[in-house]
Amino acid sequence: MYYSVRGEVIHLENGIAVIECGGVGYKCQTTSNTQRNLSIGAQAQLFTYLNVREDAMELFGFYTKEELSAYKTLIGVSGVGPKVGLAILSALTPSQVSLAVASGDVKTITAAQGVGKKLAQRIILELKDKFNFGDSEDTAAAANTVNVTAGNVPKAIEALTVLGYSSSDVAPFISTLDESLPVEKLIGETLKLMGKR
Repeated sequence: MYYSVRGEVIHLENGIAVIECGGVGYKCQTTSNTQRNLSIGAQAQLFTYLNVREDAMELFGFYTKEELSAYKTLIGVSGVGPKVGLAILSALTPSQVSLAVASGDVKTITAAQGVGKKLAQRIILELKDKFNFGDSEDTAAAANTVNVTAGNVPKAIEALTVLGYSSSDVAPFISTLDESLPVEKLIGETLKLMGKR
């Protein structure tokens, strides 16, 4: 229903940002990573997700499309509700989440408040099941534009695909980077390049 809200930041508190658009203040639940980019009185745009329940409608706002995409992916995991999704993305950036899932790093995911070992294992299991690296058509298509077997590129592409991007989407961007960079750096730089498109 809502793609984004743009306007003046009129209120900030822990986990909440209010953006005034056309005289209406939209209360958005946010991550601490998003809030670090906001200041009262400044103009801002938040990409939004509307969660509708029987007893409430809640608007969630994110500073980047990548963070919104990561959020939607996380809350698709059984046991990860809207609040837990926010907690994970308050503790980790989207690239850190994707790297943790791709590498099976339970400890990193449990750094988020309210996420225990079992839930972290479920997040890794369910998100890895959505993408079998090396078997998809996207990976075959990407092979034409980037050497997916070189350096840390395969792990970075796998992690980005866990976040919801196709291999063919990321290949033109990741192919411009040094394949010997650490996986997290490759992910971060690719997301930056895609954001500038």
